Amino acid sequence: MTTRGAESEVAGSAESLEAPTVAAAVLVRNLRKDYGHHEALRGVDLRLDPGTFLTIFGPNGAGKTTFMKVLSTLTRPTEGIVHVGGKDVVKDAPEVRKRVGVISHNTYLYAQLTGLENLEFYAGMYRVPNGRQRALSLLKRMDLFTRMDDRVGGYSRGMQQRLSVARALLHDPELLLLDEPYTGLDQHASRVLAEVLQGLRDGTRTVIMTTHNIQEGLSGCDRVAILVEGQFVYDRRVADIDTSSFQHTYFTCVHEELPEED
Repeated sequence: MTTRGAESEVAGSAESLEAPTVAAAVLVRNLRKDYGHHEALRGVDLRLDPGTFLTIFGPNGAGKTTFMKVLSTLTRPTEGIVHVGGKDVVKDAPEVRKRVGVISHNTYLYAQLTGLENLEFYAGMYRVPNGRQRALSLLKRMDLFTRMDDRVGGYSRGMQQRLSVARALLHDPELLLLDEPYTGLDQHASRVLAEVLQGLRDGTRTVIMTTHNIQEGLSGCDRVAILVEGQFVYDRRVADIDTSSFQHTYFTCVHEELPEED
């Protein structure tokens, strides 16, 4: 089921997909992902131009993490077409991985290694030219240079998340996927991370973020979507909406899409 307002927004977005002016950074057509009898994603369509920052909101179980896993080649779609930078996530998975950086509430860092050692390890995995210099540059950018020789196990949660951002940027990806990056952060750490993410908006790198934090999610993006039960029910440019009433819009979309409990 789709609300009338949401239906018009998705339809309007679909119309814009039919007349692209530039090559898509992300192109998704009729994406479905099933886990046994459970439909995690049900016919998702999406097109993002390079440089777009999209925030996806949705309740737990909506399919947000599954969608990010498909884009990052961590899980294969059941049906549909998914391209990143013109490359198919199934047929061209190794090429897609070179173009994608992933940040989530799981930092994928090694607690027994120092900050610098972690980045050097991943730079080697990605075969980053001059990996040590790239690591040092990112440590300065994330304000972690003075702690680079400390073991990551002694970092605060916020420091670990900033180091995770550095890890994801080592190979200079075209697409950055942020899956609930604010999870577990206090207000100060969230503000610092938000400033870091704002600094990534250079007009060329495409960013997709999922979050439950409406304030943080809206502040950094230029496009916003709502995913409910494996389908986008809302998709708008932030410039075209009243952000002060978006929380009401979100709850309206979610409550009208979810089945009523007995």
